Amino acid sequence: MSIRFEVKRNLNVPKEEAYKALLDLDSARQWMQGFVGIERLDQGPMQEGSQWKETRRMFGKEATEQFEVVELNEPEKIVLRCDGTKGTTGKGEFVFTYSLASTNHHTEVTLNGEINGLTGLTKLFGKMMAGSFKKACAKDLDSLKEYLEK
Repeated sequence: MSIRFEVKRNLNVPKEEAYKALLDLDSARQWMQGFVGIERLDQGPMQEGSQWKETRRMFGKEATEQFEVVELNEPEKIVLRCDGTKGTTGKGEFVFTYSLASTNHHTEVTLNGEINGLTGLTKLFGKMMAGSFKKACAKDLDSLKEYLEK
């Protein structure tokens, strides 16, 4: 059973700009909450299959997780997968689907988060932590909005 959450934000920029910003790892330090560093595990332009390790300070500790681009449909959809077994979390799979839609020269970004593969106590804690993940994702989108609208 999956644990799911959704966050929506309206950005006062064209969706092409929002799409590019979500994939621009070099600018992440400008807006990403708790940013410590990012290490690309491949080279070249961001594409399906691209991977990186992202280190952030979350919940008072540094955590490193490995991300992979699962799907790109420019400029409307980005799907990222975090394999928890390859990072600090140690368990689970986290899927982040960003859908971008234009509305009156603005972009509505909808982030659907899905947490899979948790069992036993981690499943119970996962349900309790879903609210924290949602808040963290909302803060990230708020920070991205502020960064892009400057």
